[in-house]
Amino acid sequence: QVQVAESGGGFVQAGGSLRLSCTASALPLDTYPMGWFRQAPGKEREGVAYINPTGLAILYADSVKGRFTISRANAENTLYLQMSDLKPEDTAMYYCAVKIRSGAWNSPAVYDYWGQGTQVTVSS
Repeated sequence: QVQVAESGGGFVQAGGSLRLSCTASALPLDTYPMGWFRQAPGKEREGVAYINPTGLAILYADSVKGRFTISRANAENTLYLQMSDLKPEDTAMYYCAVKIRSGAWNSPAVYDYWGQGTQVTVSS
């Protein structure tokens, strides 16, 4: 049974940094494109970053470009999201997921194997 787990969230002041991690059991992440999403209360889940299996194709939401960096350590079966210069509007539950269907990288509908999420709270 595949289980995906995110970690690394927390409470940080504006301008601070956090690094999120995503691991999976029973699923070799290095063979799949992966994405990070976030969802704030009352809002739809939105795509934050995407990385293909080789790490050579990376995409970001405009709102996080230049501040967030997605990466993967295939030998550790781990996906990362380095977040810097955090803003209060980055406050959300963050999820990683596996892209298993064709379609837009930022569409939650083309992803599966969602974890429980990790909360990021940024104070002003």
